[in-house]
Amino acid sequence: MSQGFLDNETLKAEEKRLYEEYKLKLAALKKVQKEKEAVGQVFTKGLLPIYVMYILSLGPTNGNEISHKIGEKTNGMWVPSTGGIYPLLKKFEKQNWISGEWDDPKKKFQKIYFLTEEGKEELENKKELLQIKIEEALEVFKIIYSDLYN
Repeated sequence: MSQGFLDNETLKAEEKRLYEEYKLKLAALKKVQKEKEAVGQVFTKGLLPIYVMYILSLGPTNGNEISHKIGEKTNGMWVPSTGGIYPLLKKFEKQNWISGEWDDPKKKFQKIYFLTEEGKEELENKKELLQIKIEEALEVFKIIYSDLYN
């Protein structure tokens, strides 16, 4: 065998080793991505509905602005996508918790949403129901954080 060249058997063994290494790294990256998505779902599925209602309780606004306001209030640590907000708005509208009106009925460019009286009552009910669960979650996070980083 001349210097600098690998025989066929060695080359195939190295290709196989590299491919196996690649598959392991790819699986690890996919696992990290799934874990990130799962953490995001805690916010999106658990807290987004009540927080959207809270943002609307501050005054009428549109879906994009709701996302921006959540981002501002959380110092950019959580900026939900409008793809998660608009389905909630439609659902809330069907439940008569919010009402939406076009800023220009002829152009239908932007829909402005506001809480209805039913929506205000629902927000208060949700806040009351979730308060203990949110407090418990904060305590759990503090314990886990302390165990992992102190």
